[in-house]
Amino acid sequence: MSLSMLKMYISFAGMLLLLIAMGLILLARYKLNGWFAEIVSILAYLSLISGGLIIFYIVFSGPTG
Repeated sequence: MSLSMLKMYISFAGMLLLLIAMGLILLARYKLNGWFAEIVSILAYLSLISGGLIIFYIVFSGPTG
């Protein structure tokens, strides 16, 4: 597997984490309440941070040659 393909799959994982974060944040804010909403929010923000870091790494690692 080439480096370009590996970066593509890693970026897909980052985008998936960002989509999961978006869904979990909406779920926690509008459908859940109590301590379960707090747990879901924590998971959502952790996936948001990790997805953002992955995308940040992919964008700033530069082109593959």
